[in-house]
Amino acid sequence: MAERRRTSRVRRVDVVEDSALDFAPFVHVAPRRNSITPDKQRRFIATLAATGIVSQAALSIGASVEALYKLRHRVGAEDFARAWDAAVERGYSRLEDCALERAIAGEERPVVSRGKVVATWTHHNTGLLMFLLRARRPEKYGAVRVGDLREGRPAYDALKVRWEAERAAADGARADGARASLRAKLLGMREAVLREGGLREGVLREEVRGGAGPSSAGPSSAGDALPPPDGEE
Repeated sequence: MAERRRTSRVRRVDVVEDSALDFAPFVHVAPRRNSITPDKQRRFIATLAATGIVSQAALSIGASVEALYKLRHRVGAEDFARAWDAAVERGYSRLEDCALERAIAGEERPVVSRGKVVATWTHHNTGLLMFLLRARRPEKYGAVRVGDLREGRPAYDALKVRWEAERAAADGARADGARASLRAKLLGMREAVLREGGLREGVLREEVRGGAGPSSAGPSSAGDALPPPDGEE
């Protein structure tokens, strides 16, 4: 009956089949009744990759966690230990995917009024989302330690590349602005020169037009028309 409960527990686990989890099981020279056989080792690794929980994977094969850790550290079980680490990493990745999906989609929560659920609302766990972003993309969302800001460190090199790119973009923008400003000033000067030249040309035309008319005698003609001074005829 106890064995039936373990089987039922295992059936609820999506066993992962991954070539990265292939390994050479440890073979006991003189196996005993409670030895962890190669078949049990494979089932343990597959369940561990699906859940990321050592105790649940141990329960799936009817072995204790202590016995599995003891087997892991035995000479000749290095491949089993490697597969164990890969399975844990795979399990954590699955858990991260689930947590990220939950953080993005949100969690539906009820709105209760007078003891009755009258509505629901979606709660987004911003703290969980930022934690996952820092864990998965530390170069963008992770906090940078002072010790990492040294030449040759990934964080330092990444920040240096980013700073140089931003500086080049800023220098380019300033150069474009300076060129545009200079062009505007030159165009303004050109327009001023053209306006001044046009005014001068207009004055000259007026002067030429005035000298060629009937009043070309100028001020002397106007003087002849004035009356003679008193006492003179």
